[in-house]
Amino acid sequence: MVTVATDEIWMRHALDLARAAEAAGEVPVGAVLVYKDQVIATGANAPIGSHDPTAHAEIRALRAAGKTTGNYRLTGSTLYVTLEPCPMCAGALVNARVSRLVYGAADLRVGAAGTVFDIVRAPEVNHRLEVTAGVLESACRELLQAFFRQKRG
Repeated sequence: MVTVATDEIWMRHALDLARAAEAAGEVPVGAVLVYKDQVIATGANAPIGSHDPTAHAEIRALRAAGKTTGNYRLTGSTLYVTLEPCPMCAGALVNARVSRLVYGAADLRVGAAGTVFDIVRAPEVNHRLEVTAGVLESACRELLQAFFRQKRG
């Protein structure tokens, strides 16, 4: 059974991954993919260091999960991510058949899980996700804001 406390535990793990991304000079976003109360994959932002515009935390977690499970379909899984997914990542979550998305901070510019777009619940797509927004929102938002304040100096 999923509870607020469970969601917060997994989001704290995602925050740790976001901090690791920040330490590597990346935008601090972390993702944890859980299936049956077990972590099956994690991801941290790495587009800058990998020279790969698709190396978002969510995509990296999905790729790792596919290798771990031997399947690109991740039905029954929940993705915890510190920032609302962009359109690319939202589309990947739909294609991977992730069942549930839990995110911390809304992305007011390109959020694709209800803030700007709603790709993960659009009636036109072949799979829709359950979405829980705002888990540890303040901590997730503050981490991102502090990162960008420092970058802009």
